[in-house]
Amino acid sequence: MGASDSKLVFKQGIFRLSEQKGIRADDPYWTGFWELPESAEDVFSLFSPADIRRTRDNHLENLETLILAVTSKLIALRNHPSFPDPEIAPEKDALNCIRVLTRLLPYIYEADHLAAWEDRFFWGARRKRSRRGQLARSEVIFDEADPDQTPTQDEPEFEDAKPLAEELIDTLIDLLFFSEFTLPKSAPGKSKVTYAIWQSGVGCNTPVSTTKEFENNRTEILRLLLTFASKSMYMSANVLPVTGVKAITYLTKCSDKQVVLSVLCSLLNTTLKYNPASWRVPYDHVVFKDPKQVLVQYCLQLLLVLVLYPIPEPGNGPPPKNFFRHFLGRLHRPQDFQFLVDGMTRILNQPLQATSSYLPGSQKSLTWAPEMIMLFWEALQCNKRFRSFIIDTDRAHDFVVLVLFYAIDQRNDPSKQGLIRMCVFVLQTLSVEPNFGRSLNKPFEGQETLPASIRVPNFHGTYADYLITSIYTLLTTSKGKLDAIYPALLAIINNIAAYIEDMGRATSSKLLQLFASMSSPSFLFANEGNHLLLQSLLEALNAIVEHQYAKNANLIYSILRSKKRFQALRDFTLESAQEEIERQIQLKKEQGEGGIARRADSMDSLRSPVSARAPSLSNVPEENSAFAIGDDEDSDDEGHHSAPLSQSPEQSGITSRTASVSSSVDDAVPLQLRGMSEKARGKMPVGHPSFSRQNSTTSLASVSTPVLGSNEFFTPTGPWIESWLVELPLHTILTLIAELGPQIPASTGTADSTATALSAIRHARVRGIDPAPIRVHLFEWSPLSLGWYESLLWGFVFAGEMLVAKGTAGVWNGTAIRLFKVQEAAAQTPTLLAPRGAVDAVGSNLVQRIGSLNLRGAATQGAPRGAGSGAVGGGNGAGGAGAVRDV
Repeated sequence: MGASDSKLVFKQGIFRLSEQKGIRADDPYWTGFWELPESAEDVFSLFSPADIRRTRDNHLENLETLILAVTSKLIALRNHPSFPDPEIAPEKDALNCIRVLTRLLPYIYEADHLAAWEDRFFWGARRKRSRRGQLARSEVIFDEADPDQTPTQDEPEFEDAKPLAEELIDTLIDLLFFSEFTLPKSAPGKSKVTYAIWQSGVGCNTPVSTTKEFENNRTEILRLLLTFASKSMYMSANVLPVTGVKAITYLTKCSDKQVVLSVLCSLLNTTLKYNPASWRVPYDHVVFKDPKQVLVQYCLQLLLVLVLYPIPEPGNGPPPKNFFRHFLGRLHRPQDFQFLVDGMTRILNQPLQATSSYLPGSQKSLTWAPEMIMLFWEALQCNKRFRSFIIDTDRAHDFVVLVLFYAIDQRNDPSKQGLIRMCVFVLQTLSVEPNFGRSLNKPFEGQETLPASIRVPNFHGTYADYLITSIYTLLTTSKGKLDAIYPALLAIINNIAAYIEDMGRATSSKLLQLFASMSSPSFLFANEGNHLLLQSLLEALNAIVEHQYAKNANLIYSILRSKKRFQALRDFTLESAQEEIERQIQLKKEQGEGGIARRADSMDSLRSPVSARAPSLSNVPEENSAFAIGDDEDSDDEGHHSAPLSQSPEQSGITSRTASVSSSVDDAVPLQLRGMSEKARGKMPVGHPSFSRQNSTTSLASVSTPVLGSNEFFTPTGPWIESWLVELPLHTILTLIAELGPQIPASTGTADSTATALSAIRHARVRGIDPAPIRVHLFEWSPLSLGWYESLLWGFVFAGEMLVAKGTAGVWNGTAIRLFKVQEAAAQTPTLLAPRGAVDAVGSNLVQRIGSLNLRGAATQGAPRGAGSGAVGGGNGAGGAGAVRDV
């Protein structure tokens, strides 16, 4: 039978599946599902979503029989002594069984009404024919001379068996290490399943020979294992971490050390040994798809699915152990850590090199850098030795720069907000280590060689200066997209503050610019929790002053020149804030700027939800002088300073939320920050009166800002201000100003006067400031944050599959995914690398001429990840036919 005929017969068989009721299990018809397809594309193209859903909804018994048939065939082939013999037990049959299961499973997972059936069918207790029953059914004529072949009379015809899903997963794991199928031929007399690690690296120093056929077979098996685990995609983010997925639970609870280590090291080494910079012909990716990249992508994604999976706790007894995560945390050899670091940085560096090539587009940028950052984060969290290794060897500096590149370069792309949030949490995880904070005092040389998006003009400073400047950039230029992680960004500064030495003038100025914006009435009144952000920034300034006063004269000088701002915050009242906001509005009105002045002549205009907007951190003033911000010695009228006390609400580009963020996975990363969730209590000078004030109990009804995420308005009141103002940690800085202010000569704006002031600061002694214990702001996991994290990973998996599945329908495309939203986007326009029309028609084949195939067009080369069918919000790309975002 020719290829065209086999496709037609296969398609006719699919029609029969959804039209004929109750096809018998012993009907030869079922053999066509593993004998007829010639490739994975045949299965995915000819077995359309409509066909699968029609069979599922109208003839479930046929779908059940099909799954049993292909599963039983696959298990039988694995146990056949001649597999993979092309005549007796061909590998094509096994691959087609794998492809059919991969095609069917997502459409079972998406059907809520089949949840009970699915659980019973795949995971319920079952009985299968014993060896006696199988022989009797086959009417085998036994050779009495062979006692091993003869079943005993008392052997039952049926016996207890593992659940179907467990037996299938065991079979797939064995096939990953099967002689002549995924590994070289084993020695005579040895088992065909050897559990040999695929690549040299962790746990293996001897490379194992391989072929393209072996690698392609591994790819198909890994894709089915990922599909088995993808039940996660069809659950909501708040349910997933609590309920879990039985397939992943079964894999991660495997206590067979040899199996776990073989799978773990094979996936890890295959991922990290891949070298995208190896010699290639320019634009080769336009002509053909590199199957090695597909294998590496599946390896990395399955590795992450296994390592980061939180096994649901039973509620009593010790928590279950994820053995993949356990053994990743047990790595300890320096050469293994070096292998991990080299492999990770090689992949993370590749997009930088691809964009700087002399021939634009000649190198295909890898799409799994976000997954690699995720793997780096997992290694940091579960292996303390690895964390110490990268810090002690200064490799942490490389990762800081790389992670900042991905965060800053994509900060304004709505589809990549999840990636950016993860980058920030990676930095926060690193920052909790004291040695990391100390290592940042190393001078940052070669900064001018960085990509333009993360290069700081005229930069001369340490890694700490660079990190703080980059955080400042994320805070002030993200246009409100990152407001949910402001607490995490400030927590990073808090964690390293006590160890910072010789902070530069520009960096000191930026910290004081942030203080000027966060202490403005418009910012504080924009949201009920914005004062927590101000409190966090003050804690960071206190830590530097208390622990590194003598080595940070630039920052101390900036604080002294901003003394009136701190004093104004100490005396903050509802009335003074109202006056300041009115003054700013009037100033804008006089200057002919600002939409608020054009819409209204009084504060009453702020009652409207349209005009009541949060203040902007994106308009923090930049000055030519490093110490210009807060320079309130030049004039008694702070309203004439180049850095105004408050930002006009109409300037807003950022809507800041409360520090306690736990609303949804889409708009807020559910995190808890130790130290951020409690109100930090600033030390008050002895005998200092309380902050109670007259006429401060009236509410500022005219300043009503909608609380984000609700339909109600937040109205600042006097009692609300009193509740947090008394707890702002202002004591250290106010004491510093009171003690040091009179000792420092007034600035004349010249370099000599600045040098004189800095020298005086270094030699001055300040009394009344005692170093407080260093506080660490940890990232803490909750069920909601785990739901966000898993949705981010599966979003990466979904978008990556859309790029892999060029020419086919993709595993999950078009299914009813619940973990994240798939949004339609404009189609890609034709390019030289991805033409449309007649050129595409040349490549059409018989498969495309058979009806109901639902084929999609190929994605545009060079498009962001997810192009062609989907892009993951919080992931890595923007859609060509759809865009995906976390929910």
